[in-house]
Amino acid sequence: MKKIALAVALAFAVSPALAQRKDCNELKAEIDAKITNNGVKVFTTTIVDKDGAEDGKVVGTCDGGTKKIVYKRGAMPEQPGMAPATSKQ
Repeated sequence: MKKIALAVALAFAVSPALAQRKDCNELKAEIDAKITNNGVKVFTTTIVDKDGAEDGKVVGTCDGGTKKIVYKRGAMPEQPGMAPATSKQ
């Protein structure tokens, strides 16, 4: 019984070390690929701070929960300083 309790305690102690922070650009690329594979042709995904305003649906978090990835279907209007819409033909 003590061995089982020790094993469970060690599993809980090690689990935070196994959870790694996902790079935002890597996660965004994965999300873009999934959306494209679902047949969506024109969309945008944007990385914003977790407290930042979003215009769309939050589809992921990254950098240990400090940022979020926001998805919006269709083209977004061009704004100074913003990257062009992400779309894959």
